[in-house]
Amino acid sequence: MNRSEYFTLGRSGLRVSRLALGTMTFGTDWGWGSDKDTAGQIFDRYVDGGGNFVDTADLYTNGVSETWLGEFMRERQLRDRIVLATKFAFSGQPDNPNAGGNGRKHMRRAVEASLRRLDTDFIDLFMLHAWDGLTPVDEVMRTFDDLVRAGKVRHVGLSNVPAWYASRAQALAEFRGYEPISALQLEYSLVERSIESEFIPLGLAHGMGTMAWSPLASGLLSGKYRRSPSGPVGEGRLQAVGGSGNPAFAKFTERNFAIAAELESVAAEVGRSMAQVALNWVANRPGVASVIVGATRLVQLEDNLGALEFSLPDELTARLDRASGSPATFPYSFFTPGMQAMLAGSHAVRDKPEHYWPPTRIDDTAAGR
Repeated sequence: MNRSEYFTLGRSGLRVSRLALGTMTFGTDWGWGSDKDTAGQIFDRYVDGGGNFVDTADLYTNGVSETWLGEFMRERQLRDRIVLATKFAFSGQPDNPNAGGNGRKHMRRAVEASLRRLDTDFIDLFMLHAWDGLTPVDEVMRTFDDLVRAGKVRHVGLSNVPAWYASRAQALAEFRGYEPISALQLEYSLVERSIESEFIPLGLAHGMGTMAWSPLASGLLSGKYRRSPSGPVGEGRLQAVGGSGNPAFAKFTERNFAIAAELESVAAEVGRSMAQVALNWVANRPGVASVIVGATRLVQLEDNLGALEFSLPDELTARLDRASGSPATFPYSFFTPGMQAMLAGSHAVRDKPEHYWPPTRIDDTAAGR
């Protein structure tokens, strides 16, 4: 990983590594993941490789992930260096109706519990983990702002919400003077590109950096799973949780295996692993501030950290784009060059050249918008 390159998170001044360390694999409570010694080695290697952005959630491995992270940071006195992100929403007490969801009561109890487990006084990025479909966005944004003003949280973000909800949240922040949304944590990979229609333009226009989760499609794009006459074969998370009902793990489709096959071909041409090429593709998409990488073994992380050490040729990027693309759905099927010509006549040309407004990025030697 490039030790000297960081991006600012959205329109904030928070500088984060282009690869973030995901720690949903820290702990074995869910039947898969890393034991404590391995998790500690993965954390150390990530930090020693120049990484500073670590992502967790309150209920990852039933709280074990947060607890171990707190210990790892304390042992190496790294709290000030680490940009620590955690999330709330899911319930750990099924019999308590207010022990989950997006409401103020749960938000405040969740942040206090995370602070205790993480053994810290503040959280750098506190995120809503998933929309509950009930709580008014006004309540969420006011509570986020209260937590920032209280010093318990530095920045706020949203994960797994509708685009209209994220847009409404940012509008409320702007007009009421609340802490704005700095990050949108969303699934993004060669096999899951749905966010390109609305979320990416939304984030670029309104200052929300995209944090891509599951960039390897839960391991499918690493090449560990193969098709066979009897069905998919390979050991890993997708096999372990295949019947969970979670759509994030429903990856064994003919389309996805076809994309993986093209990825394997491209990876062979550039002499890189499938995982490195898949991560490189996501990291260099518009609006992406950071890509979350997770590992259960140190060798997996070592491979992932090499994902930004090369440039993918344009022609190979185009091959991956074609293999993974899908027809535009309504209303985006209307927004074509032909339709623009019908709207603007002979003046239907691009609005501005690409260099008119450079992307936000910073490194150790230069800064710019």
